[in-house]
Amino acid sequence: MSLAPSLKPVLLLVLALFLSVSNVAAHEIRPAVVDLLISDKVILTLNLNLEALVAEVGAEHEDTDQSSNAAEYKRLRAMTPVQLQVAFAQYGERLIAGIELTVNKLPVELQITSVNIPAETDLDLARSSLVVFESELTEFANTISWQWQPEFGAAALRVSSAEQQDIYTAYLLSGAGSGEVVITAEAQASSSIISNYLRVGFTHILPKGLDHILFVVGLFLLSASIRSLLWQISSFTLAHTITLALGMSGILQLSSAIVEPIIAASIVYVCVENIFSDRLSRFRPPVVFVFGLLHGLGFAGVLTEIGLSDSHFVTGLVAFNVGVELGQLAVIALCFGAVGWWQQRAWYRQRIAIPASAAIAMVGCYWVLERTLLA
Repeated sequence: MSLAPSLKPVLLLVLALFLSVSNVAAHEIRPAVVDLLISDKVILTLNLNLEALVAEVGAEHEDTDQSSNAAEYKRLRAMTPVQLQVAFAQYGERLIAGIELTVNKLPVELQITSVNIPAETDLDLARSSLVVFESELTEFANTISWQWQPEFGAAALRVSSAEQQDIYTAYLLSGAGSGEVVITAEAQASSSIISNYLRVGFTHILPKGLDHILFVVGLFLLSASIRSLLWQISSFTLAHTITLALGMSGILQLSSAIVEPIIAASIVYVCVENIFSDRLSRFRPPVVFVFGLLHGLGFAGVLTEIGLSDSHFVTGLVAFNVGVELGQLAVIALCFGAVGWWQQRAWYRQRIAIPASAAIAMVGCYWVLERTLLA
């Protein structure tokens, strides 16, 4: 067997890692959280990154630094709340024009009633601002629909009425709309909630969760059998399920400044062990479990940003977790499809497992530095 064919998947992996590593930074663009309250009037509250909106950092970017408008974003991010509010005043009409809100299938005219911009000092972190719109209703609202322009990005939508909270919740991708939501309905169909949060969990791994992907790939590279790999993945899943639930319940919370560097360090640990050991140690599953606890807090941060309603807490939490698990299994399937054919070959460790582990460890080291010393 020649060296070139066996190294081809590894070279492709290394190339993909170093092309992707620059995409993971502190200026991540989070989805907006949209709250619609229906009573004798419509109250629309947007929780969003106002600087990214005004700077026109497109939804196609995962990080503000990727945009050609990154300099404008940083200029706005350095503004005081009063200065940013003045800058937003010139953009407000465009935002209103980009929102399609209907009640009983008739368009609703919105007006901005308040803008709340916090005075945060850490310019490396995105700032979440609240923009509130209102509109009077001339008739009882039976149905409502919401959508905004694709360039505004993804949104987590929550609809409530004066009589009932959380009539409808959904995570909407860029350009997607809610469709007609029945205000008088007792509850959103469980199947709709499950399918929505399954998708959110899956996409958080594939394609968005590069650090979680690399951790799973690291586990795969040292596992000579499906059984040992599934044992590790099960330990990891159990752990992140526990802390995901505790984190979302508010019982256990750690700053992302602590969680994110340790997640990066977990990638380094696993891959360094792959390099210096040719078999699984008895400590590997417990170590994977501990790292899974930390990854779960990372997942909790994602769901907190999206906003999981109280009435759909258990359903959404379970569906999100299953989506994450399906994403992890998809990563494993891709690994087997790429290099699994050669796992039993004598040259597999030297030509594939060690080089790939070294490449992933280098990326993990970069993230540790980026999330600590360079943050």
